[in-house]
Amino acid sequence: MKLIKLGLISFLVLGTIVTSIGLLFPSTVLVSRAVDVNVSITKIKPLVADMHQWPMWIEGMKDSSVKILSATTALLGNTSVTITSVTDSTMEASWKGVDGVEQFSTMRMIGKPSANTAIVQWQFVQQIGWYPWERFGSMMNDKIMGTQMERHLQKLKRIAEQ
Repeated sequence: MKLIKLGLISFLVLGTIVTSIGLLFPSTVLVSRAVDVNVSITKIKPLVADMHQWPMWIEGMKDSSVKILSATTALLGNTSVTITSVTDSTMEASWKGVDGVEQFSTMRMIGKPSANTAIVQWQFVQQIGWYPWERFGSMMNDKIMGTQMERHLQKLKRIAEQ
């Protein structure tokens, strides 16, 4: 009986310590990447603002599990992507997984429309719950998503500059 009681108390103390450490991590995770493109914003915007153009520069968009429903909506496997706003220099999208986790993506095209150069900056923002496994798991977001974003932005650059 004492061994069971000791195990239970140890489990509760360890759980409290892990949860407390997890709460020290930020509740908002932001992953951002940027690339310089040697064309005007007017040439980049159609590639970014229309999901029918995404398969040209986002890997995996030609997969059979991807269904582009319209210029602003697509299903990427278990993730629903909706472009929520497009302006002269910004495209915002909502990425919602089947598990209810939602991330917000913003792509900014910085530069003058008349200039022949632009900076394309892409970021994802996700709100993280208080569960320790969510907080600790968020540490990998930058490594996993950041690497993919860099590849996609480099491909966008190559296509836009052709």
